[in-house]
Amino acid sequence: MKKVYTEIDGVYIHPKAIVESNKIGKGTRIWAFAHILPGAVIGENCNICDQTFIENDVIVGDNVTIKSGVQIWDGLRIKNNVFIGPNATFTNDLYPRSKVYPEEFIKTCLEEGASIGANATIICGITIGEWAVIGAGSVVTKNVPDYALVYGNPAKIKGYVCRCGRKLEFKDGKAKCECGKIYEMRDSKVFKVTNDKND
Repeated sequence: MKKVYTEIDGVYIHPKAIVESNKIGKGTRIWAFAHILPGAVIGENCNICDQTFIENDVIVGDNVTIKSGVQIWDGLRIKNNVFIGPNATFTNDLYPRSKVYPEEFIKTCLEEGASIGANATIICGITIGEWAVIGAGSVVTKNVPDYALVYGNPAKIKGYVCRCGRKLEFKDGKAKCECGKIYEMRDSKVFKVTNDKND
């Protein structure tokens, strides 16, 4: 089978990608027409799909998937195991004007395990909690709690999900997922109950 990429220091780069950063972890794959600027930091075992653009002041953790057509602007912080669906849109300026630049772009954080659905829009300055799921096409304007399932315009909490992605059904403040993980809700926040020493 013909190779469709070049391996440089354990990073797999498609010949039609532009990769200016040398801060990319081993096992990461960067596909055609992606463009990564020199200041970007990207972890190990990531998958950066076609036609993705990543600016300088960006930090991406390990095992992150960024699907096609996504632009990652200055100020975005992406933790480990995050999934970003195709054509998801991020912002970094609440008062955008042509040729007018803020001293520092607003930070937005995607916490560990969060998933962003296709075509969702994330307004800057917020945090998407751990293992939260943002529905496709949603417009997210405020912080999203851990494990929350949000969708709509503006996005609202419609329930909570397990780390495996299945929706949780709470009874008397507790929920057990089909996969075996157990959760508790306390003070309107969801917590995973440790039920496996390897979990």
